[in-house]
This record gives sequence, structure tokens and C-alpha cells, in this order.
Amino acid sequence: MSRVRKLQKRKTDPNLVRLIDNLLSNEKPLWKDIAKRLAKPRKLYAQVNVSKIEKYLLDGEIAVVPGKVLGGGDLTKPVKVAALSFSESAKRKIEESGGKCFTLEEASKMEGNFRIIC
Repeated sequence: MSRVRKLQKRKTDPNLVRLIDNLLSNEKPLWKDIAKRLAKPRKLYAQVNVSKIEKYLLDGEIAVVPGKVLGGGDLTKPVKVAALSFSESAKRKIEESGGKCFTLEEASKMEGNFRIIC
């Protein structure tokens, strides 16, 4: 049994367990890395402000956050962000700037250039 599967057994949220299974079954290494991060304890999940996403995201890329996106800072350009969850203010700021919010499950089925932001 792999280390990720052992960590996954401790999870009690059935939606999260299903998401980790779906990401592990994806052939791309990016999604396997996200699954490993989500299998770890919740206190180790990323908490990223929208200002950091704008700073490190290049044009045409989709930001992947293995955790929660928070509303700190401002956005001046439209960004596409996939995350486990969004705060209300982060979702509002992303959509007001012309960007889009996706769940990790939706993003795993998409094609494009992804960048993990932690």
C-alpha cells in the first residue's frame, strides 16, 4: 500500500477521499502531486491570497491551489484558479476581475498550462 493510500485512510470526508482517488487515477504527474498534498493533514494545506496568484501566474496559465484561496490583496488581471475551496471575498475578486473559479475535479479534466501555487 502506498504512502498516499495510508494517509487517505485517515480522511473522514467522503468527497475528499473520492477527489484524491480521482486525482491519483489521472496519468499526469501534476494531479498525482496534488493528491499527495491533499492526503496530508489539513493544517498543511496551502492558504493563498489572490495577490500571490496574480504575482506568480503567467498569461495563459491556470493556477492550482491544493487548499484554500483567500481574498487578501487585489487583482488587476483576469485569472483562472482551481482550488479545493475559496473564501467568499476571493471568489468575488476573481470573478470581478474577469477570471474564473474551478474545483480541482473540474480542472483535472481540463487541458492547459497549470501552475501549482502554495
